Amino acid sequence: MIDKSAKIYVAGHHGLVGSAIWNNLLQRGYANLVGKSHRELDLLDAVAVRQFFDTEQPEAVVLAAAHVGGIMANLQYRADFIYQNLQIQQNVIGESFRHGVQKLLFLGSTCIYPREAPQPMKEDCLLTSPLEYTNEPYAIAKIAGLKMCESFNLQYGTNYIAVMPTNLYGPNDNFHLENSHVLPAMIRKIHLAKCLNEGDWDAVRKDLDLRPVEGVTGNSTQQEILEKLAKFGITPEAVTLWGTGTPLREFLWSEEMADASVHVLLNVDFKDTYTPGSREIRNCHINVGTGKELSIREVAGKIMREIGFKGELRWDASKPDGTLRKLTDVSKLHALGWHHKIEIDEGIHRLYEWYLKGFASITKRNRYFLGADYADFTDISLARPLIFIIP
Repeated sequence: MIDKSAKIYVAGHHGLVGSAIWNNLLQRGYANLVGKSHRELDLLDAVAVRQFFDTEQPEAVVLAAAHVGGIMANLQYRADFIYQNLQIQQNVIGESFRHGVQKLLFLGSTCIYPREAPQPMKEDCLLTSPLEYTNEPYAIAKIAGLKMCESFNLQYGTNYIAVMPTNLYGPNDNFHLENSHVLPAMIRKIHLAKCLNEGDWDAVRKDLDLRPVEGVTGNSTQQEILEKLAKFGITPEAVTLWGTGTPLREFLWSEEMADASVHVLLNVDFKDTYTPGSREIRNCHINVGTGKELSIREVAGKIMREIGFKGELRWDASKPDGTLRKLTDVSKLHALGWHHKIEIDEGIHRLYEWYLKGFASITKRNRYFLGADYADFTDISLARPLIFIIP
């Protein structure tokens, strides 16, 4: 157990998971927390990260910072996803080791598992067959991160734990129409379609003022707005979503992911993640999810009902579906003492309520934080990936 007075650095504390972990730690009495925005600390800058660790000397680290995005972003910006995530991990995990950090929690993703992995996916199916092509660079970076933690533990006796969350959604998510996670993107698309369908232009303009779409804001003309939203499948009559809607997915409320993460940080050691006496110690990471799945089409239907959109839901089968099924086996997590509580219907209701509250409380200063075209890092991810020239 980490002492309540210990200094804990949460990398990515403004993001979907990082902000929830920060709040969870505070609720448990851990008040000596350190967090830096991307503007204050660029985790891609090795010198800056070392100076930060020299100054702060954290006793525990939560690495919830990552460069993330949806299918389209992963396809288009492949170099960014592998380069930036490897660099972030190298810098933070490396400096944690050099500065004697007692406990580190690394957040990965269940996209690390092979496209044709047996379902539900156990931790030991890692690296048994090819990855899903669309997000292969990101997955390789995350695999490298968990293997880095595992290898430091085996060679140097450190206590670095890796958790692999399933599809997440929740407060502080990024609602970018193209590059966000699937569930918040669907919420925003269906919300905007409802507003158009009902002729509620005030609500449409508020949305676009908060989260401009390719230069189109609430000050743009109705025609400009209609044309831009139609590009993303949003019209007064219908919403068109990518793929066929048939892939099965598991969804976990981000605040529950945070609770599971903090549970692991405080109560689980590396020795608890593998069978004692194992000749080959590997796959020590921990799946975090609900163990329940439903199709993207079913999720979209639930969102339609929650929002009250009376139009049509269409599917663009020319766009990729991604992996057809991704369900985690969470028996390891259950054995370590944690179970989820929030089901998908309650989660969708909570997220839509949070989304609507943003329109009433938004200010110019926190506009980026809530997911405009350039977010203040959703788990350090830019809503629209940057292009880096690698020397």
